[in-house]
Amino acid sequence: MRQEKLSIQTIVAIGIGAAVFVILGRFVSIPTGIPNTTIETSYAFLALMAVIFGPVAGGLIGLIGHALKDLIMYGSPWWSWVVVSALVGLLIGLLSKRINIQEGEFGGKQIISFNLFQVISQAVGWFLVAPTLDILIYAEPANKVYVQGIVAGISNMVTVGVIGTLLLIAYAKTRHKSGSLDKE
Repeated sequence: MRQEKLSIQTIVAIGIGAAVFVILGRFVSIPTGIPNTTIETSYAFLALMAVIFGPVAGGLIGLIGHALKDLIMYGSPWWSWVVVSALVGLLIGLLSKRINIQEGEFGGKQIISFNLFQVISQAVGWFLVAPTLDILIYAEPANKVYVQGIVAGISNMVTVGVIGTLLLIAYAKTRHKSGSLDKE
């Protein structure tokens, strides 16, 4: 069995990514009117990092970033949602194999693929896993946590769909396609 090590670049990306996730979650989130549920720009950044650095980095950025954000804001992590942030980062990171963002490719086909995959990943996480874990871990009322999960999931899908897509388009434009330089 081959064991792959994380590169120093990926480890640094995890640290910086988790810190930015905390900052965005703390200072750039919009209340929804549903208790403890906000529109989070941090998931657009998580998606960017997961596509660039892969599933391990995406999962760890979601896990560490969300746990630290909850610790700072509420005094302790809400583990059911922390787990889902890690799951969403990991699942979106799996898409990195199919989207060749490092080669500067992020056109119509990749945008559609990215958004279909992120919507499915977030639907699984926020509509199913988060509310179920809230019930199992914290004995929360089902009607409350499923509403929170649906609101969080839809808002995250929209922010990743809009802001995440724009971030990935901008990032792809900074990459050079192999063979795109002409020899004079």
